Amino acid sequence: MSTSMTLTGRLTAPPELRFSAQGMAVAAFTIVTSRRVKDPASGEWSDADTTFWDCKAFKQLAENICDSLDKGMEVIAVGRAVQESWEDKQTGGKRSKISVRIDSIGPSLRSATAKVTKASSSGGGRQGAGAQQQSGRGQEDPWSSPSASTQQGGWGASSGGGEHSEEPPF
Repeated sequence: MSTSMTLTGRLTAPPELRFSAQGMAVAAFTIVTSRRVKDPASGEWSDADTTFWDCKAFKQLAENICDSLDKGMEVIAVGRAVQESWEDKQTGGKRSKISVRIDSIGPSLRSATAKVTKASSSGGGRQGAGAQQQSGRGQEDPWSSPSASTQQGGWGASSGGGEHSEEPPF
């Protein structure tokens, strides 16, 4: 059993959503953490102890992460360290790394604001997707309110219209 850990840092890239062979959503992303230190001689600030944490989340949490978070956002994540092992396809050698299984994550409100919307718990569907997913990642401000098209029956709205595909978006 691992000890719980809390990371406060920034996402280095948009989270990637994939689906396992059994159809389970898996989000993979990296959080970079560092602390700011001031050089007493020069008075200059710099980053120290920079660490890149490979993170994974599963099921509804994975979908919510991909619908809500984007590159550069400061996040607070709670998870546990796990060791992943696999066989290198090229060399056949055994490989392993430590990654973080995320149990909970959200935006840091230190320098931003956020509006929280309860995600649909329909079980595996992308029904909690917000305006950012509908219009394409990065085209809208991820901190803004849902667009009018989402509120009026776009992807993620419960308008009773046609259902969306369960196929992964990649």
